[in-house]
Amino acid sequence: MNRRRFFPFILVALFSTQTFSQQARPAIDNLITDEVDSSAIAQIIEEGTQRSKAMEYLSYIADVYGPRLTGSPGFTRAADWTMNTLSTMGLVNAHLEGWPFGRGWELQRYSANVIGKQVFPLHSYPMAWTPGVDATGDVILLDAKTDSALDTFKGKLKGKFVLLGGPRNIEVRFDPGATRMTEAQLLELANTDVARPRRPRRLDATSRQRRSTLEYRKVQMCEKEGALALLSVGGFDGGSIMVLSANVPQHPDSPFASRLRVWDPKAPRILPQIAVGVEHYNRMARALEKGEELKIEMNLDVAFTKPDSGYNVIAELPGTDLKDEVVMIGAHLDSWHGATGATDNGTGVAICMEAMRIMKSLNLKPRRTIRIALWGGEEQGEYGSKAYVKQHFGERATPRDGEPKFIYKPEAEKFSVYFNDDNGTGRFRGIYMEKNEAVRPIFRKWFAPFGRENSFTLTITGTTNTDHQAFNEIGLPAFQFIQDDIEYFTRTWHSTMDLYDRAIEDDLKQCSVIMAGFAYTAATRDERMPRKPVPK
Repeated sequence: MNRRRFFPFILVALFSTQTFSQQARPAIDNLITDEVDSSAIAQIIEEGTQRSKAMEYLSYIADVYGPRLTGSPGFTRAADWTMNTLSTMGLVNAHLEGWPFGRGWELQRYSANVIGKQVFPLHSYPMAWTPGVDATGDVILLDAKTDSALDTFKGKLKGKFVLLGGPRNIEVRFDPGATRMTEAQLLELANTDVARPRRPRRLDATSRQRRSTLEYRKVQMCEKEGALALLSVGGFDGGSIMVLSANVPQHPDSPFASRLRVWDPKAPRILPQIAVGVEHYNRMARALEKGEELKIEMNLDVAFTKPDSGYNVIAELPGTDLKDEVVMIGAHLDSWHGATGATDNGTGVAICMEAMRIMKSLNLKPRRTIRIALWGGEEQGEYGSKAYVKQHFGERATPRDGEPKFIYKPEAEKFSVYFNDDNGTGRFRGIYMEKNEAVRPIFRKWFAPFGRENSFTLTITGTTNTDHQAFNEIGLPAFQFIQDDIEYFTRTWHSTMDLYDRAIEDDLKQCSVIMAGFAYTAATRDERMPRKPVPK
């Protein structure tokens, strides 16, 4: 998940696997509707709770295939495994679909040690697409807070490892690191009718611009003078480091859409960029402020691959009388490279694969074809899903009068709905309806077999920055399930702690059976899912 949303989530009973299965059955027996096949849902729950393979799939994705950085050999290996596994479980038309991307990158070796009066391994991680370095050099603290202060560093940066700023404040946390949503939070979300800002803005626009311009000048000076590497705080604390991609230095006034990305074949050579655990960063910064002399011994070996396509993994469970129509489920397969991408988004991939396995193993016969899509390039900006939607379904155009217009392809007329999973290991608590009020009574019935009455929240709001957006942007029904945070935003998101051990098995089972139930029910109802009014 890239640049995440920070919405509250949804209330659902905290069932154990056994309790979940037992309590779901009376709800199924009492449910009478032509939109829910009670017998099929009961089988889905039984299969998914008693014979789940979700954690097995996750272990392969995370432990065996590890980081799946877009464009990297690691992503290709994982994509081949998921494609072959989907085919082996009996799905048809399993294949990879490519779209233009750029250079791949893979970390081959990394070590860094701080050398001074004390010697210690530096808790740090290289950013993606950073070049390599093999050197020992002095450490310098570039803590200038004004342009005039920055000028005093001229001529002092050559051959140095540069800390890009002073120590960062760490606040002691008294709240638990892992959480589920409270009733109050869920009620607030259920009652809201507008999207919430993700975080409070701590700086006004002028201050942010002044700061970003100064940071740009810092990096420019380091590159011009020949620094060895740039070191910055990697986010989080307590041993978890947030690791994203390196950046091509560009002036803050440069239009975002025209900026060079570091994976672009035309991107210039940059300095190595290293994310450092905040505690180790602060330790070095404070020592330097006290006049201590430090060196870093760093060996960073990386490999760039030639420009190539990115890939999505596609496979299908064929429909019957409405087989030309399609219901889709999906999650993004790519991850950052600091860990193994277990909760972002190996859990989503495992849940979708398990949902398809459940339906296939039960020999269910959906009327519409159910298609799974495992996307690449989500972390770089939903590249894979956007390319897929444009190729198969259409695109959004903005004519001169400024009114948006959707240009559809024939496949769009056969499309029913897409369900996405990209919020970590937490169990499903409801769904974002994306301002599509017509789906409220439908989803209310569909959730009923999986919990107590009204235990799942439906919110009219939407959520952003993941793959269902590509469908929504051209008016196709697409939805993200709401999930408990657990420790997503406190430990694992894009971090070196995003590992298999942070996943919760019972939560994955619950998500898998709901994903399977929603996909199957959408594929068997008489009508395709209702759409929001289309702008003319």
